[in-house]
Amino acid sequence: MPFTFFFLWRDTAISNNNNNDLFINGQIRDKEVRVIGVDGEQLGIMDIASAMHLADEAGVDLVKIAPNAKPPVCRIVDYGKFKYEQTRKEKEAKKKQKVVEIKEIRMSPNIDTNDLNTKTQNARKFLEKGNRVKVTLRFRGREMAHMAQSKHILDDFAEALSDISIIDKEPKVEGRCLTMFLAEKKK
Repeated sequence: MPFTFFFLWRDTAISNNNNNDLFINGQIRDKEVRVIGVDGEQLGIMDIASAMHLADEAGVDLVKIAPNAKPPVCRIVDYGKFKYEQTRKEKEAKKKQKVVEIKEIRMSPNIDTNDLNTKTQNARKFLEKGNRVKVTLRFRGREMAHMAQSKHILDDFAEALSDISIIDKEPKVEGRCLTMFLAEKKK
């Protein structure tokens, strides 16, 4: 019995893709689609068979780019080149994104003024770099009984940095800690 081989490489290769919203060629099951040509011109609404015929004539693929539109929008384009352009745009967008880190400053309720000044200077450096600062006042043992009286330390800390920062989240108790978030002032 001779071995029959069907050329379905494009369909099987794309169906293994993680991006499920892009269908190409035989995967498109809609009756009518709006077609965009190779040069980006609108070719109008047509049935899937004539759209596939146009893509075959051009020697490229029919890619469904807007599945939720009525009717769905398909583009006649080389799929490999289209996918490459998409990943390149995503990389460019990631480069332009700014990742805001949260830096933590830990203190205890019996901190000395010089130590508090050092922690304030460190927090100032973090804020100037555009990071958020989590200020944590940790309580141990008998210090837990005097949590309310130690809140002034966080208030003094926020006041010392009030020229470049705002309080993002007010101080609140989380277990054995009193926590406050500071963010850079918008200019």
